[in-house]
Amino acid sequence: MADRKASAGKSGMNVDTALVRELAEMLDDTGLTEIEVEDGDRKIRVARGGGVAMAAAPAMAAPAAAAPAAPAAAAPTPESAGAAQADTAGATKSPMVGTVYLAPEPGAADFIKVGDSVKEGQTLVIVEAMKVMNPITADKAGTVKAILVENAQPVEFDQPLVVVA
Repeated sequence: MADRKASAGKSGMNVDTALVRELAEMLDDTGLTEIEVEDGDRKIRVARGGGVAMAAAPAMAAPAAAAPAAPAAAAPTPESAGAAQADTAGATKSPMVGTVYLAPEPGAADFIKVGDSVKEGQTLVIVEAMKVMNPITADKAGTVKAILVENAQPVEFDQPLVVVA
């Protein structure tokens, strides 16, 4: 890994330029606007555009607003509990604890809607964990039957997120 590092010169800071390039490519591939990784005391943040960082601040405030919304999200669940429970067996589940986002950035259109056709590998939602935006993709092609989470809702490991059949 030492051969991947390039010195930044007079500052004495070593920057892993290959990692920065990989993160930038990941932004392009996933449609994300920002990604941050931390390794011990080193932290690398790659973001697109100057206005994006400003947009991230309201997104950070959104989880606090989501806490009161969580009980409201629980209300619709009993109405479709039978169908949702039957369908969650094949649902795409969260691989981590975090906050789920249905769109790539605040104000943008959601990745998917119920009834949409999706391809294998298509981004369904994003789960933010430790300030890293993780795209959650479809493991198979099909039609979105149900979206089981609300935007900016906290999610648990293995929690069903989206049903694609």
